[in-house]
Amino acid sequence: MTVESMLQIFNTRTRRMEPFEPTDPKAVRLYVCGVTVYDDCHLGHARMLVIFDMVVRYLRQSGYGVRYIRNLTDIDDKIIRRAAELGETVEGLTRRMIDRFHGDQEALGVAPPDAEPSATGHIGAMVHLIERLWDRGVAYQGENGDVYFRVDRFPTYGCLSGRRLEELRAGSRIGIEETKADPLDFVLWKAAKPNEPAWPSPWGHGRPGWHIECSAMSMAHLDLPIDIHGGGQDLEFPHHENEVAQSEAATGEPFVRYWIHNGFVQVGQDKMAKSQGNFMTIREALTRYDRETLRFWLLASHYRSPVTFSEENLVQARFSLERLYLALRGLGEPDSPDSAALAPWQSRFSAAMDDDFNTPDALAVLFDLVREINRVRTADPDRACQLGTGLREMARVFGLLELDPETFLRGGGGEVTDEWIEERIHERQRLREAGQYAEADRIRQQLLDAGILVEDGPEKQARWRRRSPAAS
Repeated sequence: MTVESMLQIFNTRTRRMEPFEPTDPKAVRLYVCGVTVYDDCHLGHARMLVIFDMVVRYLRQSGYGVRYIRNLTDIDDKIIRRAAELGETVEGLTRRMIDRFHGDQEALGVAPPDAEPSATGHIGAMVHLIERLWDRGVAYQGENGDVYFRVDRFPTYGCLSGRRLEELRAGSRIGIEETKADPLDFVLWKAAKPNEPAWPSPWGHGRPGWHIECSAMSMAHLDLPIDIHGGGQDLEFPHHENEVAQSEAATGEPFVRYWIHNGFVQVGQDKMAKSQGNFMTIREALTRYDRETLRFWLLASHYRSPVTFSEENLVQARFSLERLYLALRGLGEPDSPDSAALAPWQSRFSAAMDDDFNTPDALAVLFDLVREINRVRTADPDRACQLGTGLREMARVFGLLELDPETFLRGGGGEVTDEWIEERIHERQRLREAGQYAEADRIRQQLLDAGILVEDGPEKQARWRRRSPAAS
């Protein structure tokens, strides 16, 4: 895979597929809006993390150099309210939640970004950016002390989301505590309130608005234009729309070349969200499903499409992964690498991924490869090993097939221990050698009832694995 491959990306701003042409292929600039650290992250956040982990992995495997920045929002209204509810300081809450978030990230097998700026670590950069907007006449201070962005001074407002100012104003209103001139104007700096964190600024003590954070942090770590800016679909408007407006109004330069937005995790027809009360935290999910099963489920649908959370879908993801691992079981390393043997599969895989990171089609290539491995396993074991090596290499883009097959197939939970299983298998083997086949079959059924499949191999060697519920 090389940078000459024609990667096409669906650009949210233009609403069309476009060839990916970064400013510098050796240093692709990628920024993703991260999490607000006021509570544990749920599976909706996991999708963002896994999707952009996949994007970075594929870009790097394709030969691009990538500088990946993902921020942390560690000051906003939700954080202040949550800290008050728990009787914690804002700093204490955010430090604890950041540690837990990093634990979730590691448990999901998501590589950390190259830099992870925090909002509170970039207050000075935000004040400077607001000053530039003020000097250009697109910012003003309301009677309540808040500083606002003048939307009507940015003629292309709505360019990202495709919304018109007239339509937006029709459904807008000014809040009781707001003193802005236009319902669409958004806050850049919030005047200090009693018992809330505050920092000095030319407009008085206060704290930044949410939207200005990402503009300041991205520009502090990446040169403009940013090649790819990503996040969940819920950020397209107003957050990313406001980022475009304030960034381009301040600099007079294009802000982002390609916008990527991932679809929601749904429960039934509803978006998974804390406000809906229909969420499962990443930590809870990882007590029920292994990380590769979660990653497979999150990547089995195209990133722009919603993915539905259900027990049935997670069980099916585990079963699908088992098929991949079973193909690798017993395969060693090939006698010598043979790129020609893998070329047709890698070409198809790259074609799928170059089609706007089409993970469903790319996964289909892996399963076609599994069928070929199983077909030649006995007749041409070295070719099977060659193909197995390619299978692992391609799956690495998804963070899959990173375990030893036996480790994965014997994992997945269950009520019986490995020790109990091994004891029963050894007893069954002893009974078979003694000719007591009825008793041996009884133990095999006992294991099956416990969800354990026993597979007899050559030289009286038996292997076992935990049976996926999908195989029942």
